[in-house]
Amino acid sequence: MIRVFGTGTGAPLFPDAVRELAGATLVVGARRHLDGAALPAGAGRLVLGPLAPALDRIGKHLADDGARVVVLASGDPGFFGIVRALAERFGPAALDVRPGAPSIAVAFARLGLPWDDAVVVSAHGRDPRTAVNVCFAHPKVAVLTGPGAGPAELAAGLLYRSGERTLVVATALGDPERERVERLTLREAADREWPDPVSVVLCLDESRALSPVRTVGGPAAGPAGWALEEAEFEHRDSMITKFEVRALALARLGPRTGDLVWDIGAGSGSVAVECARLGAAAVAVEKTADGVERIRANAAAHGVYVRAVHGAAPIVLSDLADPDAVFVGGGGHDLPAIVTACARRARRAVVVAVAALDRVGPVRSALAGAGFVPEGVLLQSSRLAPLPGDVTRLAAANPVFLLWGVRSAAGASEGAIQ
Repeated sequence: MIRVFGTGTGAPLFPDAVRELAGATLVVGARRHLDGAALPAGAGRLVLGPLAPALDRIGKHLADDGARVVVLASGDPGFFGIVRALAERFGPAALDVRPGAPSIAVAFARLGLPWDDAVVVSAHGRDPRTAVNVCFAHPKVAVLTGPGAGPAELAAGLLYRSGERTLVVATALGDPERERVERLTLREAADREWPDPVSVVLCLDESRALSPVRTVGGPAAGPAGWALEEAEFEHRDSMITKFEVRALALARLGPRTGDLVWDIGAGSGSVAVECARLGAAAVAVEKTADGVERIRANAAAHGVYVRAVHGAAPIVLSDLADPDAVFVGGGGHDLPAIVTACARRARRAVVVAVAALDRVGPVRSALAGAGFVPEGVLLQSSRLAPLPGDVTRLAAANPVFLLWGVRSAAGASEGAIQ
């Protein structure tokens, strides 16, 4: 058996952990855990670094008769911790796991806040982009940090891009001398140099930090429906993407938690709002001032955050972070240039709605020129409408071409590097 014990958030080791340590032949953990534990004189000591060689050494040690391996980890080692790697290598049956208090639970406890509705994302050993997008989209997020993905990097990624957010930085949780829990603005956090160990960073929209009581933990459940009726949004003179078009557009965009989606020529922002309802971070670009206000009102009405950018594409796009997917619903004569600019930066997909047949070819060429495989359909729908005499007719909607491009495997690799 490999005994795995959670520690590091203030509580002393379990009595059985102390007993196991006394008989251990190999003790594995971060340097601070090993330095703080009473290791037997004859035990081997393995400071965790790259996992593969550490697992190899554990496996080799277990082959010896009488081997007793103890692993010390922070908090709950089964929560974004070493238990996953150990279980994949040696099997769950080989593990005896005794968790401590997760650092996230301790951080929220210090604030007097529940965390059953928090979104948890790990930036340890990962590009912080996903964590930034999650913090952008959700009101209560806990980020497990790592080198190059700490408070300063998270704050820099959110600065000027999200609504009002507070970062709570929990440092050295459980250490009676070094523990600090600080509330900061994004600017304050971005301008600081942060020492290790930062245990966890909480990103809060404090106006929405307490959600209604729910029975399912984690972020709020996805919407019961999407492709909402046009009446669900404020819009001007029917200038809104119709729900039939929006339904297929959402299917091709594939918005999800951790993604960033642009809605270009957003009008009412209906596509951006629907993407935000599905968990993505959403930016809506609109050239009219009254349109920007409508976008903000529609986002607020649906309980989501959408960043509304006032300006004309493609000019304003240079100030935005690279998106995973883009919807283009407007553009006029500049449409090919807009699609080209979006397609060069989109990591996964671009979806374009056009009414004019003569714009189909240039849009397809722009998608193909940026490394996408262009596809499309003509959507023609007729809705049931009442007539006098309790009868029904079909009311035809204007046909719309929905074009999209999905980046090829080679292009996707290039996009991920950009």
